[in-house]
Amino acid sequence: MLSTYRYPKFEYRTPPELMAPGKAGRYPVVVVGAGPVGLGTAIDLAAQGVPVLLLDNDDTVSLGSRGVCYAKRALEILDRLGCGQTMVDKGVSWQVGRTFFRDEEVYSFNLCPQPDHHRPGMINLQQYHLEERLVARAGQLPNIDLRWKNNVVSVTAGEAGATLSVETPDGFYTVTTDWLIAADGARSHIRKLLGLDIEGRVFMDRFLIADVVMQADFPPERRFWFDPPFHPGQSVLLHRQADNVWRIDFQLGWDCDPEEEKKPEKVIPRVRALLGDDRPFELEWVSVYTFQCRRMRSFRHGPVFFVGDAAHQVSPFGARGANSGFQDHDNLAWKLKLVMDGKAPDSLLDTYTEERGAAADENILNSTRSTDFITPKSRTSLLFRNAVLGLARKHAFARALVNSGRLSVPSHLTRSRLNTPDEDGFAGDMVPGAPMDDAPIAAPGGEKWLLSILGNRFQLLYFVEDAAGIDERTAATLASLAGDAVPVEAVVVARSGAAPSGLRTVHDVAGRIAERYDATPGTTYLARPDQHVAARWRVFDPVKVQRAVAVATGNAVPNLMEAA
Repeated sequence: MLSTYRYPKFEYRTPPELMAPGKAGRYPVVVVGAGPVGLGTAIDLAAQGVPVLLLDNDDTVSLGSRGVCYAKRALEILDRLGCGQTMVDKGVSWQVGRTFFRDEEVYSFNLCPQPDHHRPGMINLQQYHLEERLVARAGQLPNIDLRWKNNVVSVTAGEAGATLSVETPDGFYTVTTDWLIAADGARSHIRKLLGLDIEGRVFMDRFLIADVVMQADFPPERRFWFDPPFHPGQSVLLHRQADNVWRIDFQLGWDCDPEEEKKPEKVIPRVRALLGDDRPFELEWVSVYTFQCRRMRSFRHGPVFFVGDAAHQVSPFGARGANSGFQDHDNLAWKLKLVMDGKAPDSLLDTYTEERGAAADENILNSTRSTDFITPKSRTSLLFRNAVLGLARKHAFARALVNSGRLSVPSHLTRSRLNTPDEDGFAGDMVPGAPMDDAPIAAPGGEKWLLSILGNRFQLLYFVEDAAGIDERTAATLASLAGDAVPVEAVVVARSGAAPSGLRTVHDVAGRIAERYDATPGTTYLARPDQHVAARWRVFDPVKVQRAVAVATGNAVPNLMEAA
């Protein structure tokens, strides 16, 4: 029991299969695991009209704060799912991180130095708050069947789908599904039932988490100490969370006794030393953890997909766990929807591993480097690290080497085979494969941000100065894209005017869209359903757009490309 939070008890209901014994249920998609990524996956699919059965073996949210930091890109994905604002309202927003060596600040950074972005660089929010809000959002979607106290005990998978045996308080039942998504965490039971491996490195170190309730005047920012006077020879991380709960991570070393270190008589002096005064505080939750950097070779095995920690694991430094998991379902859901609708070949689903596997490799590389810097394993490594930290206060070159956890960033899928390479010259970061930047807009529907109108479908951004000046032929061609086999919604981005009837217009009120997308009149961007750039051109050409959609959906064939 926590002093600042009351755990909900979700209702178990007898599954319909047990009301008609011997009859197996059949569902298009089954998701196993109602943690952040499983809930996000189910919501993502359901919001696109896919019926989802979501199974979880518990009847409440996660114990303790666990995942804490949710990055700007994750918040943008949650916005697309219809629940980003409630997370921001509850969480603690921050942009600045500070790094200290002993008792001196040596380095700081700003996650979002540019103006005119809707979401902050990061929020801190205890995982139980996040999950409870995701459960509430799932409850608003009638095509999610969320079943608590339903434990999957066996799985068989083949070309026709997967069959699961599920244990409940009322007995066992069987379900079959076309597609199974395993979101059941780092110790994935589905992965074990299917006899699949996960490979990587376990780090020989331990850290203590202490969630402390207190009134403190620390600003809402990330603070990381190397070898501080209050915890010599080790590292400490401090975050402010909701409800005046402060998350403190103390490095302990590998030789400590985890059970001994969790005792209040051990934890309280550590916290008291950090605070440096006698202010009152209360221990909310304490845990000791180790971490690992591992991934499955493939995140797809026939009709079974692995997302989040079930597919890949990293150290907590950098907040790349849950943030990466949200990007997993963001990548998978629209592809699965297209295949289920018969609008894309099954091979499109192989690009889930290709794209998210590359992202996992990047996360593991950054996480491993961070961990090696934070916990050097040799005297030489320690001397190097301390020399870097000592130089960082005065020298920019050394600051670039300081690594207290490279924080989660959105994946740039620049090597994806779903991209159409540039034919024209562009400046800036919005290359094919990049996640799309946000910017302020004015729109007839009252939307104020570009990303609020993007997602869940293919869209074409067509830039003009005055939307009223679009000629009838161009307007008709843009509108006709909505009738293609894979529909594309045209959005006119203008400084003024309204496009002809049938076309959506948004106004670039601050000029930020043109700036961030290096757009001039006639510039055209094709956006994927997951808000990544698929292609861009300086001049609108409907044939090139259709070809790029074919590439982005795995429908391109050699003859089509040769005919082009």
